[in-house]
Amino acid sequence: MPDVFVNYRTGDEESAATMIARELARRFGDERIFFASNSIEPGRRFPVELVRAVEECEALLAVIGPRWAEVRGAGGGPALEAEQDWTRREIQTALDRGVLVIPVLVGKATRIDRSVLPDDLLELADCQYRRFDHRNAESDLTALGDTLARLLPELGAVDRDARAARERAEAKSRKKSAKDVRHTRMRTRDVEQRVRGIGNLNGDLSGTFVNEPQGPVNTGGGRQYNAPHFEGDNTGVQFTAGDNSGTVHQRFERERRRSDDGR
Repeated sequence: MPDVFVNYRTGDEESAATMIARELARRFGDERIFFASNSIEPGRRFPVELVRAVEECEALLAVIGPRWAEVRGAGGGPALEAEQDWTRREIQTALDRGVLVIPVLVGKATRIDRSVLPDDLLELADCQYRRFDHRNAESDLTALGDTLARLLPELGAVDRDARAARERAEAKSRKKSAKDVRHTRMRTRDVEQRVRGIGNLNGDLSGTFVNEPQGPVNTGGGRQYNAPHFEGDNTGVQFTAGDNSGTVHQRFERERRRSDDGR
């Protein structure tokens, strides 16, 4: 069952109607868009097929160009005035059934002139329209498709463009998450490496060593020097030595030295 019926008049913007039907079929599926030249199989009775499609559709797009009301019928008069004119009958059936009817004004068609409409189509002039211009075909087709997807939930559920947009957004989100995880791991690894560069000297040595490429570091009290030096007070002496690969601090207790010297 088609959701959208594309109505047009032969001799007036058939190319625009073809572009609209083709784009909607790409976006929502061939089976959901009725376009007479494509949707009626060979051998089928087109009057029956046209009526059935109009009665079953959820929306009818009336493609109206500058010559829509001027095209002449078999008798020489405006085709629109003939009761058996199929363009007129399709729109009339949709209006009578309360189907959503959206006029699509093409090119220089700026409005629907009520004065040229037969009485059974006067309601068409009151329907809010959309525009289509060949110069802005891509954006106008996108806007028309977006409108139908919003107004008809059945179409919105199968909208290929919306699905593709969601997939792109999800892929971008996954890529960003993976990038954040890698950044966090790099920062964690950097912190771990820095932590491994700091330790304690045990055994005969007391103090702290710093193995970092930032140069000499004094981890105790007192001043910092860029060359080996000694510092001391009444309790002991602290020795500091370092280069660009690290610094070692050693504190020698006087009491231990006197004991080792046998004093």
